[in-house]
Amino acid sequence: MDNKQDQVLGFGGRLQLAFQILFDGTLAAKALKGTIPEKPVVPPVVPPEKIHASALIFLSALQREGRLIDFLQQEVSGFSDEDIGAGARIVHAGCRKVLKDFVSIKPVSSDSEGSTVTVAKGFDSQKTRVIGNVTGEPPFKGQLKHQGWMVSEIKFPQISPGMDAKILAPAEVEVS
Repeated sequence: MDNKQDQVLGFGGRLQLAFQILFDGTLAAKALKGTIPEKPVVPPVVPPEKIHASALIFLSALQREGRLIDFLQQEVSGFSDEDIGAGARIVHAGCRKVLKDFVSIKPVSSDSEGSTVTVAKGFDSQKTRVIGNVTGEPPFKGQLKHQGWMVSEIKFPQISPGMDAKILAPAEVEVS
């Protein structure tokens, strides 16, 4: 077993190679020709902030326009309801603007809340959650408590490669 071609690839190595062949057409073609490189190609590790950059940009916009992070990080138990309400109006207005800028949202159900609806057999459990005294099989008849929300259009911006998406809001220094 001195020859490299006679070496046995362990189970983990074979499994990794199988996945690489499955998801990489070029490597699969090389496998058919018998010209797979000695070491399997390892995809580069992508840091979480790059994978989730669009969510971080969205969170950053919620902070910039509505000061959402400031509001949520603040301990509010010592404030009066009036003070919290005044702050909530500012946060609400800014965050609502950001939500409209990034996504278009529509109700899942076109029925009015409070109306009687029938949940048919074979309903989509991602779109409809049946709550309360649920027994037996559908159809179920009940009162619509919430219309639900779904995204109809996504308008997230492209992320610049040089941008550090982990920075949700830069420190601000006022010079006088």
